[in-house]
Amino acid sequence: MKICVLQPHYSFNTNDLNQCFEDLMSLLEKCDDSMDIIVLPEYSDVLADVKGKDGFYSASEQYGERILQKASETAKRCSAIVFVNAGCATENGIRNTTHVFDRSGNSVGKYFKAHPAPSEVKTDSEGGHELDVAYSYEYSSPYILELEGIRFAFLTCYDFYFYENYAQLARENVDIIIGCSLQRTDSHETLATFGKFLCYNTNAYLLRASVSLGEDSKLCGCSMVVSPKGEMLLNMESRVGLGVCEIDPKQKFYKPAGHMGSMKSHYEYIEDGRRPWLYRNGGASVVQFDDVMKYPRLCAHRGFNTIAPENSMPAFGAAVALGAEEIEFDLWSTKDGVLVSCHDRKLDRVSNGSGRIDDHTYAELLELDFGVKHGEKFAGLKIPTFEEILQKFAGRVIMNIHVKIWDKNLPDLMIEEIVSLVRKYDCAKHVYFMTMSDDVIRKVMEYAPDIGVCVGWNGNKDDPMSIVDRAIELGAYKVQLFKPYFNQETVDKAHSHGILCNVFWADNPEEAQRYFEMGIDTVLTNDYLTVYNAVKGKYLK
Repeated sequence: MKICVLQPHYSFNTNDLNQCFEDLMSLLEKCDDSMDIIVLPEYSDVLADVKGKDGFYSASEQYGERILQKASETAKRCSAIVFVNAGCATENGIRNTTHVFDRSGNSVGKYFKAHPAPSEVKTDSEGGHELDVAYSYEYSSPYILELEGIRFAFLTCYDFYFYENYAQLARENVDIIIGCSLQRTDSHETLATFGKFLCYNTNAYLLRASVSLGEDSKLCGCSMVVSPKGEMLLNMESRVGLGVCEIDPKQKFYKPAGHMGSMKSHYEYIEDGRRPWLYRNGGASVVQFDDVMKYPRLCAHRGFNTIAPENSMPAFGAAVALGAEEIEFDLWSTKDGVLVSCHDRKLDRVSNGSGRIDDHTYAELLELDFGVKHGEKFAGLKIPTFEEILQKFAGRVIMNIHVKIWDKNLPDLMIEEIVSLVRKYDCAKHVYFMTMSDDVIRKVMEYAPDIGVCVGWNGNKDDPMSIVDRAIELGAYKVQLFKPYFNQETVDKAHSHGILCNVFWADNPEEAQRYFEMGIDTVLTNDYLTVYNAVKGKYLK
């Protein structure tokens, strides 16, 4: 098959937008009927650096239909499959889309960029283009388009940086990966490395089209064709024009799977020894980050503790299995410094032991039964460690972690140990800490500014605004109100300062509904399923 990748000029001067677009249209005129596949760069409708949402949307609306029409005409004129990236209007805005036209000029496929770049996600007030990215917060399989017996996959610009996605593409046994890109800040050497690495790991060809920042530029550009072996068949670097070469899309690369091993693709060889539990969170069971997940929410306080012992692995697992967006649990430290989850400092109510948790070693706590007081069926249940909770549930649910040792301002706050475990299990964006100690909050925010901290009620029964005032002074993003020591004005003042509101607690459905009507963002409950069934239709998204 004969491949043609187009590399037009791109300008950082918005005034050049029209000229850059017309130059691209002229390049399309140079395509001929010897070509089987034609690939255009990302944002072929916005070939200059436009500012803000209005500028981007205006350019896309002005040039989008023209480039799509021209691509369709070119596909028909050249009897070629054409891939062109341009905005696609949806009810939520413009979406970064790679459009596919068959040899007859018919639209036969659309790929939506899997990883919208920060500039696409940010709002206009934040300096971004405010595109439609809502689709990217839901699980989806790789978009595979089969045409003429060829399996096409897609990566658009920022997608190239997510190497963990390469294995997913390899599993799909794709033949060609279409890469409509910009990547304006990467060097030619880096872009070539990306391409070779991708193809060698997926056993597929890469057809990548980008833009030139000028004949002498060492950045961006590099419209290329790379073979499954990782060989560079074409690299335009910063040259403006058409890049043409021949490929056999069904040609694959196989090698011995280790010394004297059978012939396999590199991906198959890697799969023979893969240990996925060593890697970071990934997959369909990982939920959205705390700062992305919508409100209002219902939080399973101490897990689903109406059916299993509170602060236990069964209670957490039941809540997660039911679809709880948040769970809450408490942390203490044992005498020998092991972080464990238990609501009470004393053991008497929750186990067959007595005394304080911090007066016992972890080994001593393991001798106790933390299930039998809930019911004989849970006899023998052990106290869970913080690490065990993260091992099983990190990334699967938002964790509201009430660090009880911080409330007591103990000599050893174990901030480093707690944060280290969060980072070990790659869930900094899925957790937040809650404590009533302002001094500790300051220390935590200084030590780990990327992890959210929630201001807890400190016992002030006289001033319902005090907790919000503390959060404002601390710069915290969330408060956990304690009934009945708050009112509507408390919630309104918090929201006026961009502060989210939890409330502890509501086990009665009518009470939970009343809190949601007040604008509470997250309601903690001990009876998750009962309350969830009562509020899911009207309040939970």
